[in-house]
Amino acid sequence: INKILQRKPDLVVSGINHGSNMSINVIYSGTMSAAVEGAIESVPAIGFSLMDESIDADFTAAKKIVKTIALQVIKKGLPKGVCLNVNIPNLKYEQLKGIKVCRQAKANWIEELDERKDPAGKTYFWLTGKFENFDKGQKDTDVWALENNYVSVVPTQFDMTAHDSIPLLTKWKM
Repeated sequence: INKILQRKPDLVVSGINHGSNMSINVIYSGTMSAAVEGAIESVPAIGFSLMDESIDADFTAAKKIVKTIALQVIKKGLPKGVCLNVNIPNLKYEQLKGIKVCRQAKANWIEELDERKDPAGKTYFWLTGKFENFDKGQKDTDVWALENNYVSVVPTQFDMTAHDSIPLLTKWKM
């Protein structure tokens, strides 16, 4: 940030991404990586995603949500090291039930690899598969919020330590 800009920005906004960054998807997200970098640099940061992967996606409702949330973050700030992961259902603005602050759902991808060829004939693999939600019906998750027509807002931090596992692992003889 300091090399690109002449002064520290007031806000980092990443996105609007085509497709979901809910639940486990946040780990694979370039959109959220940019927001996390902002948080690392002590700049309030938000990653936005629209639940529509089509090339002609309608961003009308998403633009209103971005403005609403960005203004709140500029006005009120975020805790140090925290950025927001915002996912917006693919709906008209009037169809949205509201904005829900929630936690990241526990989930996994049942992975499948699709072998493909690039234009130069080199083989590469495209990760596909089925999304499996381990928190079905949990109303405090991003997946539930999105399935029920709410915008999900998950406060995200870059400390991925499994703190509950530290006491167990310290007992190991290593």
